[in-house]
Amino acid sequence: MDEVREAVRTAYAKVAREAAVAPAAGASCCAPSGGASCCSAPSGTGVWGASLYNTADLNLIPANAANVSLGCGNPVAIAELHPGESVLDLGSGGGIDVLLSAQRVGPTGFAYGVDMTDEMLDLAQANADRANATNVEFLKGTIEDLPLSDSSVDVVISNCVINLSTDKPAVFSEMFRVLRPGGRIGISDVIADDDLTPEQRAERGTYTGCIAGALSFSDYLDLLASGFHRWGVSRGGRQTEECS
Repeated sequence: MDEVREAVRTAYAKVAREAAVAPAAGASCCAPSGGASCCSAPSGTGVWGASLYNTADLNLIPANAANVSLGCGNPVAIAELHPGESVLDLGSGGGIDVLLSAQRVGPTGFAYGVDMTDEMLDLAQANADRANATNVEFLKGTIEDLPLSDSSVDVVISNCVINLSTDKPAVFSEMFRVLRPGGRIGISDVIADDDLTPEQRAERGTYTGCIAGALSFSDYLDLLASGFHRWGVSRGGRQTEECS
């Protein structure tokens, strides 16, 4: 498990170092070194992750935050953020979703980002400084052991990161621990068809490519439901769930 985590850390540290020198082009959650993969941008279309955000939002943040958008979706668009709320982004990378969340929640709200990679944290803070964002904080930590207190945020978001964890039950347990009762979740992630075995997923790609570690659809819903049941909320409750 430590070997997988180190491989993930190394891959994303490389992206951050390259971005610090020149904005990345074509990087994505599934191709952190620029290679083609499930999340790579179609030929000639630019950066895949950034293409999932509208132009108005991208104009609100530094270009380097958008160019190092390593996600497979747009969790900010589904989280229904409101002024004054506190938000946590799991695996915040270059900071795109934290900075956009900070815009949504305004000066009375706050946006946290947690990442385990020093180079990504440095890049994200540099992007926050460029954006003059004062209601954000980037924290070093793992998504299996979040550096926040119990019931401390209103919303948890994540963008193509949970699939990279080797202990997903711990991630979901931590996610619900830091959420205030009645809080919301906005997740974009890679998931596998229920009929694919872990061995078949591994044949189709690596952990750093967001494939080998992907949960099945049913397993993902079961982990989400286990957290909601702590609050006595069914899958059809008010919380926002999104697996894409």
